[in-house]
Amino acid sequence: MLRSLFRCWRTVLAWATLLALLSVAWNLKHPLLYGLRACETALLLAVAVLGGSAALFCRPPGRCPANRRRALGCGMLALASLTVGRELEFQSDRQRVLAGGREMQAVGRHFIVGFRALEEVEALAAGGLIGGLYLTRRNLRTGNVATLAAGIARLQELRRAAGLPPLIVAADQEGGPVAHLSPWLERLPALSSLVGEASPATLAMRARRYGERQGRELAALGVNLNLAPVVDLRPAQPDSAADFLTRIGDRAIDDDPAVVSEVARAYVDGLATAGVGATLKHFPGLARVRADTHWRRATLTADIDELRGDWQPFRSVSAGACAAIMLGHVVLSAVDPEHAVSHSRSVVQTILRQQWNYRGVLITDDLNMGAVYRQGIGRVAAQSLAAGVDLLLVSYDPDQYFRAITGAARALARGEIEPAMLQASRQRLQQFAPGSPCRPALFTAQSASERPGGSVAPDV
Repeated sequence: MLRSLFRCWRTVLAWATLLALLSVAWNLKHPLLYGLRACETALLLAVAVLGGSAALFCRPPGRCPANRRRALGCGMLALASLTVGRELEFQSDRQRVLAGGREMQAVGRHFIVGFRALEEVEALAAGGLIGGLYLTRRNLRTGNVATLAAGIARLQELRRAAGLPPLIVAADQEGGPVAHLSPWLERLPALSSLVGEASPATLAMRARRYGERQGRELAALGVNLNLAPVVDLRPAQPDSAADFLTRIGDRAIDDDPAVVSEVARAYVDGLATAGVGATLKHFPGLARVRADTHWRRATLTADIDELRGDWQPFRSVSAGACAAIMLGHVVLSAVDPEHAVSHSRSVVQTILRQQWNYRGVLITDDLNMGAVYRQGIGRVAAQSLAAGVDLLLVSYDPDQYFRAITGAARALARGEIEPAMLQASRQRLQQFAPGSPCRPALFTAQSASERPGGSVAPDV
């Protein structure tokens, strides 16, 4: 009896393992398995070969019936075939991208991509297949600041030689818990620390100096766009215990929209003195969102009137500062219950472009995040560009860029992305490009009656 149960459970375990491996093979090069990227394909093939051999030639035969051996052997053959097929599919996309072409270049200029080594992105940068780079600590672990800065300068020179605009070089150096270039760059406390330390009369001055200090170090590395400040309001409730990555309560400046606006505006001004642009994140605001978009879909159910206070920092700071706005992967159900803001034409065109009259640059949060990746990164990338988003961020897992740009290029060829939308976006990027004067007119100012709270925020 015990022997029969053991054999039953062994069979169940074997098939469960096989199904799990087939799922991994189907999702080959998934961001969640990025840590295994160097050996993922080889490991799956090795398991398929060894497992298939064990199934077909197990001894003694009496303990492994022939029909079971054949079934498991076929399963392992399917695992090997699926792994090879998915690997060839990825390599085909990669070669198609590197070959360039009109559609690839048309959408490629809208991507900011992460990388492991600068050599990986040299051809992409020189061929106009990307618009920017994303730097993080993995790019400094094998070298130093001076070496990386020299490599970035070399890529910028390649761009000039090819007649291409400068690369946008982005980093996520908020200060506090999010400082992805520290300790190589100075680790500063969170901007929220200024609210408790500074008097109301000196708060803006200290925030500006903070931005200047941070901006000088970023500029020395070659960074010209910082993905900060966070202008989400501090949530009324503590961060969820299941929220391991967003942790907006630890990153938010304050829960008062006026204080957040004042600090953010001064900080943005400080960055600008060093030639570094800023990014206001994460629209439509994460203060009311409990789900972690790094892992799963999140929905904001509040109506527009309820969100006016949450949106005040985005509107007031962007009205007079040289700052982009980052779009979060949050569904704003009152406007578009189907798509996250990061790829919602309704939200981008109706709220930001028409109602706010915002003419600045919009950038997505990382497209590797679970809230949108599972919908197909190529599909989401295409929808973002069709919606009028200007920059698409693919930072955590650089390999996903090839899938994302391939999907966007195919959508453009099918007519799903309007050329006029891309042209308007290209003009915004030219005005926002490193080295271009940041004109406040780029961000159409609002009257006091249009601005939440009824007061006019001074231009930075």
